[in-house]
Amino acid sequence: MALFPSFVVLVVLCSFLLSVDASDGDTDLIYNTDSSDRRSVWSRCEKSGCVGDRCFQHCKFSSDGKPIDGPWYMHEPLYLEWKQWDCRTDCRYHCMLAREEERTKLGETPVKYHGKWPFRRIYGIQEPVAVALSALNLAMQFHGWVSFFILVYYKLPLRPDKKAYYEYTGLWHIYGILSMNAWLWSAVFHSRAVDLTEKLNYSSAVALLGFSLILAILRAFNVRDEATRVMVSAPLVAFVTTHIMYLNFYELNYGLNMKVSMLMAVVQLLIWAIWAGVSSHPARWKLWTVVVGGVVAMILETYDFPPYMGYVDAHAVWNAANIPLTFLWWSYIRDDAEFRTSALLKKVK
Repeated sequence: MALFPSFVVLVVLCSFLLSVDASDGDTDLIYNTDSSDRRSVWSRCEKSGCVGDRCFQHCKFSSDGKPIDGPWYMHEPLYLEWKQWDCRTDCRYHCMLAREEERTKLGETPVKYHGKWPFRRIYGIQEPVAVALSALNLAMQFHGWVSFFILVYYKLPLRPDKKAYYEYTGLWHIYGILSMNAWLWSAVFHSRAVDLTEKLNYSSAVALLGFSLILAILRAFNVRDEATRVMVSAPLVAFVTTHIMYLNFYELNYGLNMKVSMLMAVVQLLIWAIWAGVSSHPARWKLWTVVVGGVVAMILETYDFPPYMGYVDAHAVWNAANIPLTFLWWSYIRDDAEFRTSALLKKVK
C-alpha cells in the first residue's frame, strides 16, 4: 500500500516532468547543446573534448569520426564500464556542472537541464541517493513478502491439503514480486537513464498499478470464486498489457501514461478508503495511516526542490518516506491474513 498513493505519485509526477520538452537550462546560451556560439560550453566540449581542465578520452576522434583510442569500453576503468557514458553524455553532464558552478558564483538558483535537476554522479550513478533509497525500499518489500510467506505457511494453520486458509495468499505473492520488480527497475533507472531502463521503469510501475487495482477490487468486494476473479481481472489485465505494449513498441507518451496512471491510482485509492471506512477490520487504522502517509509523501514530492548538495531532492525524500509506509502496509497484510484465517477456522468448527 505504500506504493498505492506514493509510488503512483512518482509515476504521475515523473511522467509530467519528463513530458516538458525544454527546461530553463536548455535555453541558456552558455550551456545550450544546440548552440554553435563560442560562448557555449557544449560547443567547446564537442570540438576539444574538454570542459575546463577535464578532458574525455572517448571525445577524441579521427578524421573519419571514429574514436582515436577505440570504443569507450577499451579505455574506461573496469569498474566504470557498465555505465556506458559516451562523449555526448559526458560533455552534457560536465557542461551542466560547470554552468551551475558559474550560476552559483553569480548568486543564481539552480535550474533544470533536459527536464531534470543537476545531480552529481558517484561512480557513474546519476542519482546515487535515489538509487540507495530505491534499494532500501526493495529490501523492505522483500522483508515484508518473506514475513508474510512465513506467517501464512509456518505460523498459521493450514488446510488438510497443505494450502493456506487465507484466500488472497497467491495474490499477495504476485503483488510482492511486482513490487520488488518495480523498485529494482527504479534503482536501475536512477543509476543510468537510457531508453531501455526508462521503459522498464515505466512498464514495471504500470504493471504494479494495474495489479494493485485488481487486488483492491477483489479484496474490498471479497471476491473468492476463481471464475469471478477471472471475469473481473481479464479486462484490466488486457488494458494494462495493451498500455505497456503501446509505451514500449509504439510511443513512450508521457502525457498518456500520466492519465492512465492517475486513473488507476484514483480508483484504487477510493476503493481502499471506502472499504476501510465501512469495514470492521481490526487493523483498519493501519490502512488509514498508510493512506494519510501516502498523501503526505505526495505533498513532499510536489515541492520538487533542487537537489541539496547535488544529491538529495524531493524525489529522494519521497523514497525515504516510502520505507516506513511499506513496513506498515505489509504489517496490515499479515493482520488481514490472521483475521481471515481465524474467521474461516471458526466456520469450519
